[in-house]
Amino acid sequence: MSRRVLVTGSEGFTGKYVCAEFAQAGWEVWGAGVAAQSVQPKYLQIDLLRPETLTQICEVARPDVVIHLAAIAFVAESDPTLFYQVNLMGTRHLLAALSHAKHPPECTILASSANVYGNTHLTVLSEESRVNPENDYAVSKLSMEYMAKTFSTNLHINIVRPFTYTGLGQNNRFLIPKLVSHFRAKASVIELGNIDVERDFSDVRDIARYYYLLGEKRSNVDCINFCSGLSSSLKDCLRLCSELTGHEMEVKINSDLVRNNEVKTLRGDTTRLRSELQVKPPLPLKETLRWMLSEGI
Repeated sequence: MSRRVLVTGSEGFTGKYVCAEFAQAGWEVWGAGVAAQSVQPKYLQIDLLRPETLTQICEVARPDVVIHLAAIAFVAESDPTLFYQVNLMGTRHLLAALSHAKHPPECTILASSANVYGNTHLTVLSEESRVNPENDYAVSKLSMEYMAKTFSTNLHINIVRPFTYTGLGQNNRFLIPKLVSHFRAKASVIELGNIDVERDFSDVRDIARYYYLLGEKRSNVDCINFCSGLSSSLKDCLRLCSELTGHEMEVKINSDLVRNNEVKTLRGDTTRLRSELQVKPPLPLKETLRWMLSEGI
């Protein structure tokens, strides 16, 4: 019998890559999300805010591994209450359903965020670094982490903290797809916020691989960073896109896009990632941008 994985948020940007990674490895893949889906037979329509819809996960799919990606992930979301409703309470509803099932999963992987580290003087952030969330999104994710511990008696839970990642299919609300779309259109001007902020950028294909490796291993590590261990500024991204396309744009700083609680630098420590999952070196940022620029968003 093939192993089964269920991915919440399977129709989202990350979910599609994670599902493909498991499918390629021969797993039986089930998706789950709030939207109806008629063309995919192994798909469950669920609503994290309606607990009665979640019991079917273990009754119908009976997954060995659950990867919980469904969340409100756009940091600048206009309604901050959604972060707490979906990311915190929605996750609690899910874990309650899984823990009370006759056949609970062997491993449940919850996607948190590197934003929980907040602004810090540290050059590199490890899983033991002090958490200091600076916005509602980060607070909701850290709250989720603490809440999840209350289910650790009945469920084997892994928390992952992805740093910034990108790739084909990511919404243009996010910075890298916004840059790529402007370069592909050969726009003359782009409006951005703080282009000096530095992020640990990963390729979504690497991130999907990490989820697969963690699900395959069913590691006993409570928390693990998903990151590249390298940091680049948005200014660096602009330069790389310009090198790849031969196009240059005027950058206008829009004060409305500069957040007071902006995390200035996020760079992850890959020590635990490398030791636990034996990952390969990450795809270079330039190759990720080349992929996005050549094939579109």
